[in-house]
Amino acid sequence: MITLYQRWLDAKKLETAVVTERRQLEDQMVKLFEVPKDLDGTIKREADGFQIKMEGRINKKIDSDKLQMLAAEAGLSEHLSSLFRWKAEINAKAWNSASDAVTKPLLDAITSTAGRPTFTITKD
Repeated sequence: MITLYQRWLDAKKLETAVVTERRQLEDQMVKLFEVPKDLDGTIKREADGFQIKMEGRINKKIDSDKLQMLAAEAGLSEHLSSLFRWKAEINAKAWNSASDAVTKPLLDAITSTAGRPTFTITKD
């Protein structure tokens, strides 16, 4: 009888193979439809009775300290709140080491939800 753990390992292996195959097929479609590498938007095509929609995004990362410095130097700080969204992220190490006097008043601003557990299974 195949154990639950072996089934999980088999499923992970199958999942990896299927994702690899899907990505290879997508790469072929990128070449076929001559999708630009810097696509930022949507391209729609029809082929063989199928509607193909390809979406591209340009990922942007912001150095917020540098951005604020540059805006201040250029006198543009008042525009930052309309041009950018500011996302507070918790520094877990600092939060966990801070005293309750500091963290307790801030708890109402934080929503905690359990994430899906991550598994790693190896076979001896």
